[in-house]
Amino acid sequence: MAVAAAVHGGYLPSKFRSISQKTVSQSKPTPPPLFISTNPNDVIPNHLKNLYSLCNHSCHRFPKLNSEGRVEPVDLNKLQKALRHSYVVVSVFTRPDFVPGLVPELAPSLTGIGGDWIGKVVPVTPGNGELVGFGRAVSDSGLTAAIYDVMVIPSLRRRGIGRKIVQRMIRILANRDIYDIAALCSDQEKPFFTACGFGDDILASTTMMYTRSASADSEERSS
Repeated sequence: MAVAAAVHGGYLPSKFRSISQKTVSQSKPTPPPLFISTNPNDVIPNHLKNLYSLCNHSCHRFPKLNSEGRVEPVDLNKLQKALRHSYVVVSVFTRPDFVPGLVPELAPSLTGIGGDWIGKVVPVTPGNGELVGFGRAVSDSGLTAAIYDVMVIPSLRRRGIGRKIVQRMIRILANRDIYDIAALCSDQEKPFFTACGFGDDILASTTMMYTRSASADSEERSS
């Protein structure tokens, strides 16, 4: 009873104070209001290309890096083809004012009489939101699928957004009776996919990648 009264009044005994503060400090920040779309038409290719750059994410297994460690920009034409041929596309939007460093584009149209409170209660949509997360899956439409390009804007990471993207893709694939789902990821991404339910192949199979360069292929074709 004494503890309950102290908590209610805003005061904690010393032996409980450190536990409470540790719990608060370890808690992850909550995500902002989100709109999660599975409609590929909601993704504007140029906006997605910008997201790749903001996340420093490459579509290539061996990307070219500049002196600052930034990956080469994704080719817009190839990105558009990849979107068209992806089996599942999941995109995440939030209001621009929830993205640090961005100027809210809706501010002029949502402010006025009553201030900006209208903008805070308007639901997030692909039309008024900023693209902050993305993921896609390729599949043979019957047996297998693979997940690629899961990314979240750096300023909104560690809020569960990436996990929501993967969970949505898995749900869609499972509803289509596809359960053989792979995720090609780097060592840095393994903890994330492990938290999403992925693990080592129970058949102990190994993914092998074709490593010949495009230049070698072109020389072979020309000879």
